[in-house]
Amino acid sequence: MDEWGVAMTLLLQEILNGIVVGSIYSLVALGLTLVYGVMEIPNFAHGHLYMLGAYIAFFLLTSAHFSYWPALLGAVVVLVVVGLLVERLVFNPLRKAPQVNAMIASVGVMLFLEALAQAIWGPNYLQMPTPYGNVLHIGALSVTQQQLLVVVAAIVMMVLLNLFLKRTMIGAAIEAVAQHREGALLVGIPSGRIAMLTFAIASGLAALAAVLVTPINLLFPAMGTMVIMKAFVIIVLGGMGSIPGAILGGYILALAESIGGAYISTNYQDLIAFAVLVLILSIRPAGLFARRA
Repeated sequence: MDEWGVAMTLLLQEILNGIVVGSIYSLVALGLTLVYGVMEIPNFAHGHLYMLGAYIAFFLLTSAHFSYWPALLGAVVVLVVVGLLVERLVFNPLRKAPQVNAMIASVGVMLFLEALAQAIWGPNYLQMPTPYGNVLHIGALSVTQQQLLVVVAAIVMMVLLNLFLKRTMIGAAIEAVAQHREGALLVGIPSGRIAMLTFAIASGLAALAAVLVTPINLLFPAMGTMVIMKAFVIIVLGGMGSIPGAILGGYILALAESIGGAYISTNYQDLIAFAVLVLILSIRPAGLFARRA
């Protein structure tokens, strides 16, 4: 293979890696932007709900001896329940309080979940088992079955979520509350129940993303910290509360990190993420798909 072929192979490999990471970024950011759109709360605990979902799946796989798919489903169900409880016990009592109170409460939930995971599973890095570890070769490109699973599952979930929001009464109610909370109340939409349901859906999406990607990476109590930082970059980049923005922003960020890491340095991947944010916000200050007031 000549130098041009090698260069193109490297570029295509990094694009493929970026699509895999972007699929996870987009799933996590979707949940975060749903919660922000309906509740107008920047939920700093979202990354740690992601982390908890991974640990629940790890427990089901290694201690309860579930196979991969039942463990994934179990983690999603548990996190949906946890999301319901967190919204009812933590955020619902603060719905009429200043927004800063809910922000502080979300930080408290974040710290609690990290301490809980460390107390139960310890501080060490763990590896989640997967039956999809084989490497596939597509021409000169290499990809694992788990990476392909990440991309396919993420796309399917994005399509299903879009259909849910656009084609069902509950989805329409979620969008109505996100667009105008007071107006939704006036037409009889129970915004409190919608907020509870939205938080549960977001938590389930976080668990799904975590179980898909953790076999590729490592499992540890602080894994949610960087995830939530990236998710906030994505929803600001795409426009706060915008679902298309969360999806597109996730892929833009991941591709920028993957290609920048390959051609500049992996040491600057996180810096590249924030550089992309600054660049796009300098052109579109409200984000790519900012909601109109």
